[in-house]
Amino acid sequence: MTSIPRPSRRHLLVGGAVGALALAATAVLPSTDAMAATGCAVTYTTNSWQGGFTATVTIQNLGDPVNGWTLGFTFPNSGQRVTQGWSATFQQSGSAVTAQSLSYNGALATGASTTIGFNGSWTTVNPAPTAFTLNGTTCTGGTSPTSAPPTTTPPPTTPPPTTPPPPTGTTPVAINGQLRVCGVNLCNQYGRPIQLRGMSTHGLQWFARCYQGASLDALADDWQADLLRISMYVQEQGYETNPTGFTNQVNTLVDKATARGMYALIDFHTLTPGDPMYNLERAKTFFAAVSARNASKNNVIYEITNEPNGVSWSTIRAYAEQVIPIIRANDPDAVVIVGTRGWSSLGVSEGGNSDEVANNPVRASNIMYAFHFYAASHRDNYRAEVQRAAARIPLFVTEFGTVTYTGDGAVDTASSTAWLDLLDRLKISYANWTYSDASEGSAAFKPGTCNGGTYAGTAVLTDSGNFMRNRIRTPDNFPTS
Repeated sequence: MTSIPRPSRRHLLVGGAVGALALAATAVLPSTDAMAATGCAVTYTTNSWQGGFTATVTIQNLGDPVNGWTLGFTFPNSGQRVTQGWSATFQQSGSAVTAQSLSYNGALATGASTTIGFNGSWTTVNPAPTAFTLNGTTCTGGTSPTSAPPTTTPPPTTPPPTTPPPPTGTTPVAINGQLRVCGVNLCNQYGRPIQLRGMSTHGLQWFARCYQGASLDALADDWQADLLRISMYVQEQGYETNPTGFTNQVNTLVDKATARGMYALIDFHTLTPGDPMYNLERAKTFFAAVSARNASKNNVIYEITNEPNGVSWSTIRAYAEQVIPIIRANDPDAVVIVGTRGWSSLGVSEGGNSDEVANNPVRASNIMYAFHFYAASHRDNYRAEVQRAAARIPLFVTEFGTVTYTGDGAVDTASSTAWLDLLDRLKISYANWTYSDASEGSAAFKPGTCNGGTYAGTAVLTDSGNFMRNRIRTPDNFPTS
């Protein structure tokens, strides 16, 4: 059995990182001749917990049309800070905060409104601001700030109808339940940002023997992983050769992950050709089947295209907007992950960056964007772009390796550590390539391991496997309040 070489990710110049609160590289500046002439209204609502809160701000222009706006307000006390926001570029000086429009929401006709939001921290009780300005004009037309008192209830973007009871189990799924995207984070059933850490299978057509009960027991219990990414190649002797057989394989592995309390990430592993539209009809058929089969589960995540390459972001976006409704028809609550340009490098490997995604996001809710890297090949400029993008869009590292982009070579411990430290700090979830015994440096197991029955412990692991097991085994500390 042979493995498929990883595609080359070329090193090209990328812009450096920007501050954590910069939500877009290019914001629309306020127009000097189209100010809010007669008024504006703001509705400010929060959901608070001890030490933090999420604020949702709806801005309505009651004056002349504006083409670019800046919202200003002041926190009632100096202990309140904006920590991360979306749909605007936030800046704070002392207690004063400004939020500047982005390219897609800067035009507000008379009577039009838009909504922005942010996560914040507080050291004393956090009352809402009571005075807002839009392009310098005081908002007096029905301003209605509201703020819930601090509680132990966490801050989801869309609050659940009731607060979930405390978890009764200890597995990742028992603790976190149904996941959702809140702001730029992946959040659990309590609305708290979390990070999932796990492993990706190799191609099911080559390494099915590696995903039996004993190996998945080792992943869940010995590795203490949260996540199994189920990598189903579409080409390369994969799904297109036997759609029913591969669909059944995926569903079986979803069941096995579910039985062990892990999240299952279903990966529609497109690679060559790089245009996802080539597999559009296959994707619709496949995701209709697996979303119907697994709709009742709360642990399934869908990755709808693995590594688009050689195509524009607009093509990837158009593909996503046709596939996502297929999933939503069966499973309206599941998180969906969309691949990005340049082998899911946010465009960096093809000379771009994340601006194209942030400025033209997929028109769907509860979605995240994929980023892939190989630590020995992708270093500081890729890390800088991830840090920049993570303040604006929700990211999920659905695949990465500790070695070169070929999937082979020696483990680059320094770069791998720098990457994982960054992902841990930003609470970006990840799956490592690969939980297999392939004859390549990225494999977790030594060649021949999957022909036996021993998977736990370190004796059967490669350098990459030992490195990843040590990182994944550290406590998750999932928040529940």
